[in-house]
Amino acid sequence: MRLAEIFERVVGPNAPVRFRAYDGSVAGDPESDVTLIVRTPVAINYLAQAPGALGLTRAYVSGHIDLEGDMYTALKRMSEVAFEEGRRLTPLQMAGLVKDVGWVKLVNRVPPPPQEMRRSTLLERGGLRHSKGRDAEAIHHHYDVSNAFYELVLGPSMTYTCAVYPTEQATLEQAQAHKYELVSRKLGLREGMRLLDVGCGWGGMVMHAAREHGVKALGVTLSKEQAEWAQKRIAQEGLGGLAEVRHMDYRDVPDGVYDRISSIGLTEHIGKKNVPGYFASLYAKLRPGGRLLNHCITRPRNDLPPMNPRGVINRYVFPDGELEGPGWLQSAMNDAGFEIRHQENLREHYARTLRHWCDNLDRNWDAAVQEVGEGTARVWRLYMAGCILGFEKNVVQLHQILGVKLDGTEAHMPLRPDFEPDAP
Repeated sequence: MRLAEIFERVVGPNAPVRFRAYDGSVAGDPESDVTLIVRTPVAINYLAQAPGALGLTRAYVSGHIDLEGDMYTALKRMSEVAFEEGRRLTPLQMAGLVKDVGWVKLVNRVPPPPQEMRRSTLLERGGLRHSKGRDAEAIHHHYDVSNAFYELVLGPSMTYTCAVYPTEQATLEQAQAHKYELVSRKLGLREGMRLLDVGCGWGGMVMHAAREHGVKALGVTLSKEQAEWAQKRIAQEGLGGLAEVRHMDYRDVPDGVYDRISSIGLTEHIGKKNVPGYFASLYAKLRPGGRLLNHCITRPRNDLPPMNPRGVINRYVFPDGELEGPGWLQSAMNDAGFEIRHQENLREHYARTLRHWCDNLDRNWDAAVQEVGEGTARVWRLYMAGCILGFEKNVVQLHQILGVKLDGTEAHMPLRPDFEPDAP
């Protein structure tokens, strides 16, 4: 049986994409602006070894499946087909497909592409899940890809967290600056304060706080490449007297000297069992009256089953990453001693941020491939486009939660929120 016929049996004869295979067969909408191409029989091996998203990812990252057209559009259309009633194949139908494809194609096992992080590798290099060594290895896998590559994707702000768009017309750079100013206002930053930014990335929040508010800011990151890049940029901007970024685990930062703490995109990496201790450690580092702003990706409900540690995101993007519901996180902050004063969901903003990153990657594709190789660039194209869908469909959210370490019974907060900065 030709592959196009199998494709039609799986997704239906009216799939909103075009399909082309190495055996010359075609299927789907001939007028579609998106074409899925199966280039070699190895793609079938990958799908047989790991049916579904993992097999498709392996085949795409390794180049045995390709795509002509926009990745987001392809994923959106195929996800709509996948959820159509009656499209899920029964075990008997799957057995029929296996027979039609041919056993020879299925028994030849092929290794995953090198971009896939195996749990055995993490254990060998870093030790137990969420130990300091293993967390460092997981961060190294994702964030030490290449600073030059991140510049191509993230743009001049070098900010790898959700932006906040004050208007529909705002650029990515305006939205990232708006996000840093929003965090600054929620924290109530004033000249002379000390700020700790845990999981600081390339130092964007640290530099904004120092430059715009005269705050003495320390950022810490487990990525050596991020710390080196940030320190160089701090020196170039003449902020060395106020801003500093260290290559350090947040657990090793001394306690009790900070007026404010920002955590922008770190909570996702520390693991659910460590979250209570994480908030307790940040509470201990704050002066009475101090504030914590926790900004992180969340799940839409607290009672969802844990994320699959063997799923695509954990294997290719964020090893050992874990997401929790906003209510659970807020309770954990509260139980650590924080009085919760404000929270908001910014998931639509993250979908928009990811669109800008995808556009940057597509525009700089050749340079990105030259910098990190085609397989890694493909991982990023696939994962970011998929994440747009995740935020649009409310599979994931983005929450900012503001907590205060009371000064006795005083929160030192305004009577009404006055956080939102003026639009550019």
